[in-house]
Amino acid sequence: MIRPRILKLTLLTLPAMALAACSMAPKYVQPALPAPASWPVGDAYLTQSEANLPLVSYTEIFRDPRLQKLIEQALVNNRDLRTAAANVAAARAQVRVTRADQIPALGVTASGTRTAVNGPGDSTALSLKGGISSFEIDFFGKYASATQAQRDTAVATEADARTVRLGLVADLAQAWANYAADNDLLKIAEATAANAERSVTLTGARLKGGVAPRTDLRQAEQVLETAKGDLAAQKTALAQDVNAIRLLVGADFDESLLPASVDEVNAQLAVLPAGTSSQVLLRRPDVVEAEYQLRAANADIGVARAELFPSISLTTLLGFASGSLSSLFDKGAFSASAGGDASWSIFNAGGKAANVDVSKAKRDAALATYEKSIQTAFSEVADALADQGTLDERLRAASAYTNAAADTARLTEASYKQGISSSLDNLDAQRSLYTARKQEIAVRLAVASNRVTLYRVLGGDQATAPQQP
Repeated sequence: MIRPRILKLTLLTLPAMALAACSMAPKYVQPALPAPASWPVGDAYLTQSEANLPLVSYTEIFRDPRLQKLIEQALVNNRDLRTAAANVAAARAQVRVTRADQIPALGVTASGTRTAVNGPGDSTALSLKGGISSFEIDFFGKYASATQAQRDTAVATEADARTVRLGLVADLAQAWANYAADNDLLKIAEATAANAERSVTLTGARLKGGVAPRTDLRQAEQVLETAKGDLAAQKTALAQDVNAIRLLVGADFDESLLPASVDEVNAQLAVLPAGTSSQVLLRRPDVVEAEYQLRAANADIGVARAELFPSISLTTLLGFASGSLSSLFDKGAFSASAGGDASWSIFNAGGKAANVDVSKAKRDAALATYEKSIQTAFSEVADALADQGTLDERLRAASAYTNAAADTARLTEASYKQGISSSLDNLDAQRSLYTARKQEIAVRLAVASNRVTLYRVLGGDQATAPQQP
C-alpha cells in the first residue's frame, strides 16, 4: 500500500521539475573573427607555409633531450602550475555546487518516545520522516543558466591553466637560450681579457724600450680593465640564469643539462609553420579563456532575466508514525503530504530589471575583451613573423661584420708590432672586434627567441583541448 502513494507523489513533482529545461539566456553566437583572414605578406614576412598550423607537442619544437628533461621537471614541480591546477579543481567543484540547486534536497528525521508507568501499561511511539523542503522549481531556467555560467567559467579557468603551462614551457626554453648566449659572451669576454693582457705586456715592453709612450700603456690598461669588468658581469649573468631556470623548474636540477652555446640551442629548435589562416588563433588558450568568459556572461543574462519572474517552491513529506513500535510499518502508519508556495516581488524600484542591464553590459564588456584578445594575438603573431622574415639577413650581416672586424684586428695588430700602426689604431680594432662578436651573439639569441615566441604566440602546445566539466 505504500508504493502507490510514493509513486503518485513522484508523478506530481516530475512535470514541474521537467520545466527546468527552460532557459532565458540569449542564444550564444560566436562573434566574427576581428582580425584579417591571413597573415601579412611582404618583404619582412616572406612566404609562409600554406598548411594549417598542426597540433604539436613541445617536444616537436624543443628537440634537445636536455631541455625536454628540464621541461618535464618543471611540469611536475613548478608552483605556478600547481596553483593553476588547484584553481581548475576548485572551478570544477564549484560547478557541482551550483548544479546542486537544480536537484531537490532530501532529508530524514527520526524521533521516539517511551512512556513508563507502574504496571503493564508501558507505551512506545516512533516516527520516521523524510522529505523535500524549500525546493524552488526552475520554471524559468535560473539555476540552469547559473550552472551553465559556472561550467563556462570552469572551462575558462582550465584555459588559463593551459596558458600558464604554455608560458612555463616557453619561459624555460627562453631561459635555457639566455644561458647559452651568456655562456658565449663569457667566452668572448675571457678571450678579450686575455688579448688585452697580451697588449698590456707588449706595450709595457715597448715603453721600456723607449718605443712607445706611457699613454699607449694606459690606453691598453683601460681596455684590459674594461674586459675584466665585463668578465665579472658575465659570470654574474650566468649565475642569475641558473637561478631563473631553477625557479622555473621548481627544484634543483643537473647543470650538465645546460647548453654550451647558442648555436647548440638553434640547432635543436624547430620552426613552427604559421599557415595562412588566422583562424588558428582561436586555439590559443588565452583566446579560449576569453570566449568562455563571454559564454559565462551570456548565461548570466539568463539568470538575471529569470529573477524577474515568480519563484515557485515545492515541499513534500513522507513518513511513518506509530503509537507502538510493533505497528510502525502497519497499513495506517504511513503518511504523505505535499505543498507549494509562490512569491513574486511586485515592486523593487526596478532593481531586477536593472540587474538584467548590468548582465548585458558585462556581456558586452566580455565581448570586447574577447575581440581584443584575438586582435592582440594576431598582432603578436604578425610581429613575430615580421621578425622571422628578416633574421636570416641580420644574422648573415652580423657574421660578415664579425669576420671583417676579426681580419681588421689581426692586420692592425701585426702592423702595430712592426711599428707601422699606432697603439690607438690597434686598440680601436680590438674594441670593434669585441663589439662585433657581442652583436652577433645577440642576433643568434634573437633567432632562438623568435622560435620560442612563435611557439608561445601561436598557441604552440595545443594537443589537448579543454574538456567540459
